[in-house]
Amino acid sequence: MNNKYGEEFPAIGAPAFRALDSAGITHLSDLTKYTEKQMLELHGFGPKALGILKARLSEKKLSFAKK
Repeated sequence: MNNKYGEEFPAIGAPAFRALDSAGITHLSDLTKYTEKQMLELHGFGPKALGILKARLSEKKLSFAKK
């Protein structure tokens, strides 16, 4: 899938990108407002995408929200 988010987001599957789109997530920093559980509740977003994004957040010294 063409990564319309640019280099900020790593390559994840099209369903996961559609899930981000539907949630209004357009920047990596937007992910810090969501818990891992909330992300997994998005239709089309699974554990693989979560792991990939968690790693990218860690590289940027960011993380998903805590409970």
